[in-house]
Amino acid sequence: MTPLLTTEDLSYRRDGQDILCGVTFAAAAGELVGLIGPNGAGKSTLLKVISGLWPGATGTIRLLDRPLSAYSPRETARVVAQVPQITALDFPFTVRQVVMMGRNPHLGRFEMEAEHDRAIAERALRRTRTLHLADRLIGTLSGGERQRVLIARALTQEPRLLLLDEPTANLDLQHQVGIMVLIGTLIREEGLGAVAAVHDVELAARYCDRVVLMARGAVLAEGTPAEVLTPRNLRAAYGVRAKTYADPITGHLRVSVLDGE
Repeated sequence: MTPLLTTEDLSYRRDGQDILCGVTFAAAAGELVGLIGPNGAGKSTLLKVISGLWPGATGTIRLLDRPLSAYSPRETARVVAQVPQITALDFPFTVRQVVMMGRNPHLGRFEMEAEHDRAIAERALRRTRTLHLADRLIGTLSGGERQRVLIARALTQEPRLLLLDEPTANLDLQHQVGIMVLIGTLIREEGLGAVAAVHDVELAARYCDRVVLMARGAVLAEGTPAEVLTPRNLRAAYGVRAKTYADPITGHLRVSVLDGE
């Protein structure tokens, strides 16, 4: 199967600093790839570069086996949808209006939404279990509700690939699990691929099909969580001494930090 996204030897400089250094990885339909690593590793930058938001990288980025440079911004937005970190959303739009913004890449300059567009947005609201919030102002929602709405907006773009920047940041445990389960469900049932920067290593181990461990802008390891989250790799990336083991109840990989260097 042709990957939805491939990068090869991707490097990026900003303000005179090397932020990405020779990053190579791929993402295919039906899988969630987690970007993990310490703060400053380059995870969020990588998402911005491969989405086309931050141009000027060297190396290769391909979407659906075409160079990213061959896409216009509108064409890119029909393939890739971004879900940013939760931010203050205080503008006076309803949830339905925010979700309908996802149709912009499919509309002409002065074209109004048609019934077809509204049906796509309503389906996205249903898929993310936010339809009951449709008439609420976006600024009145909880963090978990807002994150689901942002995912609904992304689905309304009808993308092939989701890029999520720490989708569980600042959420309580219940909403962290709920968001990760929702992403996994959408990937399986909608045939999407997803790349997510994930701060919590154990969340990544439990819900990601593959993980890319980054440090100082470079890829240290890539593979299944069990292959990547080894004591040696965790020490190299995070500077901690850790033990990994299978949870006796769930069977999922667990990480216990013993001490820092």
